[in-house]
Amino acid sequence: MRARFLLLLGLALAMAGGLPGGAAPAQAQNRFSLVNSTGQTIERVFVSPSRVSAWGPDVLGQAVLPPGQSAWIVPQQSDCVLDIKVVYQGGREEERRQVNACSLSRVVWGGTPAGAGDPSFQFVNATGVVVNELYVSLSTDTGWGRDRLGQGTLAPGAGLPVSLPAGKVCTVDIRVVYADGRALERRRVETCSLRELNFR
Repeated sequence: MRARFLLLLGLALAMAGGLPGGAAPAQAQNRFSLVNSTGQTIERVFVSPSRVSAWGPDVLGQAVLPPGQSAWIVPQQSDCVLDIKVVYQGGREEERRQVNACSLSRVVWGGTPAGAGDPSFQFVNATGVVVNELYVSLSTDTGWGRDRLGQGTLAPGAGLPVSLPAGKVCTVDIRVVYADGRALERRRVETCSLRELNFR
């Protein structure tokens, strides 16, 4: 009888206080207000730690974020460095990578107008796989352009400065081709607010 009581007590404590080593979003300092300054309705918002590749659930749930309004975002994990993706009405997507949410109280989406930023950045291969080809172009361009690695490759952990024309747009499209032949693309990544992009 005593053993059963102790077992039930342990389960109750685990449910009340959480399991040891679990995420503790209530203690996180990475909560922020997402402000929609794009002039378009945002239908979905995804927030995940930059260290993981999966986006997880839509944090807006059944709601939408109309132009000029804001939503309070509470990430599921306590990481400071986050990736954010929004999906507009019509399906267009836009991402921001490596946002340090612990150093700010709000993220203004669309707050960097065209003509006011420099989209150049340092590309870092954080995939653990050798990159054979790298293409980066402004999202308004019609083609990928040249392979920025030329005859070289980019080893895991290595970086490469990516120079892009300033004063046009702040979103870029990225395509990498790995040594094993796999290719991966990311579209409309906002880079004017970044100095370094760890590509995973």
